Amino acid sequence: MTAETSQTLDRGVRVLKLLADSERGLTVTELAARLAVNRTVVYRLLATLEQHGLVRRDIGGRARVGLGVLRLAHRVHPLLREAALPALRSLAEDLGATAHLTLVDGNEALAVAVVEPSWTDFHVAYRTGLRHPLGESAAGRAILEARAFPSQRRPEQGFVITRAEEQSGASGAAAALIGLSGIEGSVGVVMLNGLVPERVGPRVVEAATEVADALR
Repeated sequence: MTAETSQTLDRGVRVLKLLADSERGLTVTELAARLAVNRTVVYRLLATLEQHGLVRRDIGGRARVGLGVLRLAHRVHPLLREAALPALRSLAEDLGATAHLTLVDGNEALAVAVVEPSWTDFHVAYRTGLRHPLGESAAGRAILEARAFPSQRRPEQGFVITRAEEQSGASGAAAALIGLSGIEGSVGVVMLNGLVPERVGPRVVEAATEVADALR
């Protein structure tokens, strides 16, 4: 800890990170052990976080992340869109396909940014806010595939392609965002044609890398 940082705030953030990584939640005793502080400190931290809706405690006393964190996360989406738009515009214009940034929201894939190409006569319409199960599209499948690999590594092929399997019947390609802490997502394109050109896969990997770099 440096003189410019707050020890209490640091501990509060660490509590949230520990709870976010725990599916069952954690007890005061478990949190105290992991933070290397006494239980009184943990009680004060949890009480403060509960006041802001960032933590909740169940009947058994286990602390979990509260719904207030979701409200904060919702406000982050505009920042993510802004950071991703340059790479998405380049991808859409280069391939003549609709490009999108998709993030995990619970068990669903959520499109948070969409860019359509400016020069094509026809292209797939794909709207921001579109949701679907993770296994139903290239965007979601790329995320699921990346979960099996360490955070700093990309799956061997690096991208997922679907042909006429998107909800619209269009083809798609996507690559997961790699190396980001606390963010699961992918960058991809949807296209009218049923055959995906060979360069599409590597190009979405390149765009996903650019977006991940912009979000670091």
